Amino acid sequence: MRLIKIGTLVDGNGVLGWIPKIIENKFECFVLNYFGTIGGADFCELSKKVKDAIGDSGLTVSCLSIFANPLRDDDKIEEWEKCIDGARLFGADMVTGFTGRLDGKSVEENIPRFKEVFTGLAKRAQDKGVKIAFENCYMGGNWHGGSWNIANSPLAWDMMFDAVPYGNLGIEWEPSHHLGCLRDPLISLKKYAKKIYHVHGKDANIDWDSIKEYGVDGARWYARDRMPGYGDTDWKKVCSILYQNGYEGTIDIEGFHDPFLKGELEFTGQVAALKYLKECRGGEFVANP
Repeated sequence: MRLIKIGTLVDGNGVLGWIPKIIENKFECFVLNYFGTIGGADFCELSKKVKDAIGDSGLTVSCLSIFANPLRDDDKIEEWEKCIDGARLFGADMVTGFTGRLDGKSVEENIPRFKEVFTGLAKRAQDKGVKIAFENCYMGGNWHGGSWNIANSPLAWDMMFDAVPYGNLGIEWEPSHHLGCLRDPLISLKKYAKKIYHVHGKDANIDWDSIKEYGVDGARWYARDRMPGYGDTDWKKVCSILYQNGYEGTIDIEGFHDPFLKGELEFTGQVAALKYLKECRGGEFVANP
């Protein structure tokens, strides 16, 4: 067993500018993150530059992430394929992102299209020794309709894994999305621990007074995204559950969401979250006498 590595999410388009700073502040890994599109990214060339920037620091790439809509847009299927083909160039064995979603349709109505798209992608990834993990974000939708993503609840996960029964398909787990719909995140963590391949370090505060006064229908937003250490989740319990289940992935902080630790305080908050998560995972490694 090893200590869980703690890292951060980095925009793939600006990754070379971030690497010196994350090495300096003792992050241990990072996610190469793309939202909407990978654009014209040349992973062969970029991977060489990333490796040169990392040098002998010990920093590693956790995964490639593509947050797009492959169920609706065929060109995004091709981008998923490029990420799957390119992950190993960075020393990573995982691609994460949204499932995609046919706009306005329920989770059940999306399952046939999910099966059509991800059966091929899962097979492609399996052949290359790569895992796929879906983030559990609602992206403004719900069970009945929305866009971007259907992997937004444990029941949806069951339907997805039943439709595409490949062992390399799993979940990119994040507690803030559970809290945002008033689910206990630790229940899903315990139940699906063996299918959780990556963890986003983002938490939330639930304003119960606001719920009691205004309800959950949008009059006042009751869930604030927070850096780990400032939210409602006990990350020591999170790490303990992960260890108990032989977790081999990383925890990577998803910044740029905290309403208070933002702007010029963004990296201050991320480094505070890094130190907190290192303590929760068991502290710094100390060799036995």
